[in-house]
Amino acid sequence: MANLYTIEDLLIGKTYRSNSLTGEIISAEKSKHALWYGDNTEAYFVEIDEGRINNTYRTVAVKVGD
Repeated sequence: MANLYTIEDLLIGKTYRSNSLTGEIISAEKSKHALWYGDNTEAYFVEIDEGRINNTYRTVAVKVGD
C-alpha cells in the first residue's frame, strides 16, 4: 500500500525562504480566506520558526494540478 500524505504534512519541516525571512515551517493549514494565486493552486497559511521568541506567519501558494 502506498503512503498517503497531505499537503500540510509535506510543508511541515521544510525551510521557508524569502528576502526578509528564513526559517522552518512548523505548522500549515489550508487558508480559509479567499486568496487566488492562479489556476490549479491553493493557498496555505504557515507558521514559521525563525529562532526568535515569537513565530512568524505567511501565506504560500501550492500548485495542485497541471
